Amino acid sequence: MKSLIDLFHTVLREMGTRCCVCTIRDYQTVTERIEHEGLSFLTITLPAYGNDFQRALSLGSADPDLFRSFHRRGSLPRFLGGFLDRVFDRSSGLLLDDPCVDSIFAIRQLTLMFGKILMPCSDARIRGAMRKYIECEQEVREADKKISVEELNDFHRVSVLLWAGVLNRLDGDIYEGKLIPQHGPGATADRLKGNRKYDLTEWPERLERVFPHGDNALANLRFSYLRDRIDFLEPGAERPVRVISVPKTLKTPRVIAIEPTAMQYMQQAIKRNLYRYIEQGYYECSKFYSCPAQGMIGFDDQIPNQEMARIGSLTGALATLDLSEASDRVSNQHVRTLLRNHPQLNEAVDACRSRKADVAGHGVVRLAKFASMGSALTFPIEAMVFLTLVFVGIERVHKSQLTRKQIMRFRGKVRVYGDDIIVPVEYTHSVVSTLESFGYKVNTDKSFWNGKFRESCGKEYFDGHDVSICRVRRSLPARLTDVQELISTVSLRNQLYFAGLWNTARELDTLLERILVHYPAVMPTSPALGRHSHLGADSGSKWDDDLHVRMVRAYVPKSLIPKSNISGEGALLKCLLSQSDEPVADEKHLERQGRPVAVNIKLRWVMPH
Repeated sequence: MKSLIDLFHTVLREMGTRCCVCTIRDYQTVTERIEHEGLSFLTITLPAYGNDFQRALSLGSADPDLFRSFHRRGSLPRFLGGFLDRVFDRSSGLLLDDPCVDSIFAIRQLTLMFGKILMPCSDARIRGAMRKYIECEQEVREADKKISVEELNDFHRVSVLLWAGVLNRLDGDIYEGKLIPQHGPGATADRLKGNRKYDLTEWPERLERVFPHGDNALANLRFSYLRDRIDFLEPGAERPVRVISVPKTLKTPRVIAIEPTAMQYMQQAIKRNLYRYIEQGYYECSKFYSCPAQGMIGFDDQIPNQEMARIGSLTGALATLDLSEASDRVSNQHVRTLLRNHPQLNEAVDACRSRKADVAGHGVVRLAKFASMGSALTFPIEAMVFLTLVFVGIERVHKSQLTRKQIMRFRGKVRVYGDDIIVPVEYTHSVVSTLESFGYKVNTDKSFWNGKFRESCGKEYFDGHDVSICRVRRSLPARLTDVQELISTVSLRNQLYFAGLWNTARELDTLLERILVHYPAVMPTSPALGRHSHLGADSGSKWDDDLHVRMVRAYVPKSLIPKSNISGEGALLKCLLSQSDEPVADEKHLERQGRPVAVNIKLRWVMPH
């Protein structure tokens, strides 16, 4: 197996055997089209086919507008026709009464497996993504003008029902100075990395009014002399976020905004308490309260969304919605309305929000959006806004105002995780209309409320059956120095094995054994690069007298944390902030800090379980 094309052909053969389908003509079609279209056939054209197939499952028929890049015979495409005939009726295009679940999985696996492979986009596509970022910003401004006062009042009233207690508690924390800041692991606009972030050189005046530098960025006031080294920036001189693109797919890059260090530092402080109060509840006057939205919003756990998607596919009672450009369409006007009754929190969130963005090819622009992906507050705030709009949409169906008690009855029926939204089917059209009236775009290719197909948080189901696929994230390795590709391919092999694609897993084993040489069977809990199996791990060829277990020889991923110096004052601040949460486990954290600059693999003796 030498290429991604070989991998596709291997999966095609195995899926054909599993579903009793002849794939000879499909093999020829793929070979011919790759010769003419190149790798984009696998990474762009086939995923479009997969998305059309999912839409057909939702509609219950293969609509004539679908599968436009492929020739048809009857109502269905010729390509992968053997699988399609087990799902749809070829003459009418209608979904069969008892479609073959294995064939549904096969079509999805074959068409979507390369859709999210990490490959750099062309310069033209990157420029297009930046242009789209600017266009989205203009659309947010236009949407703000169209929202009526009545709509904003409805939004605010529902937000009070959902979030009043949480936001009151957070408002008090800010007034009393109880927030504990922390630095994130990522890059910053002022290019401070690792431990250097604890020796800040800039602090916006807007931030100083709410979060004084001396209270938040100094270990104690004995180090107030450090303030002489700080550049306190007036609003006009503030550093803008740096908008960049990072690889996502061959079709389009991911656009993110890198925040200044000081802004991100205090965003993390608000985020920490916001998560805690929503998910765990809070105390007021020695009495415990839970957030009405508890159980309907998630920040760390995707499993509830996935389970609700499974139930929705089985019963048809729940719809799964997905938003396009969700982070970039959250207007600052929506956030100000959300926080209207909480002056301390409103001022704090506004103080640590960057107002300008430096967009490649377009210069510095002023932002109408709340924040792009990259701000620590983007994910929780957007989820709160979306959940509020969901209940505004539900109210419109009932034609009456909801109460707190009525909202809590929707636990298990409504849930938001980022831009993945689940609602009861009967409210779908009202919720979609409400979201669109506030300027959001529902991604119809990834939103499902008809039929038996549902998708949420990386899991897909048809009629209660898991039809989630294994995705190829990187190219296949050719030598031992292709470290990222080796790690990704081992992971892919193990996913394919547990998905029942054993022949494909065996082919990948042949490739990996030739490169790694030491490639044992290990348990999923082992750090080694090895085969996972239902049969268990190798017994081991060496006895460890210290651990009293048998060991296997295998390659283990190793990432080197870069060197990162820190001043004495910064070291004390870091230790005090760390102790406020939990002690730092790495004893060399004051010498090395930050994301690894590279990943390597090392051959050593390791436990197989």
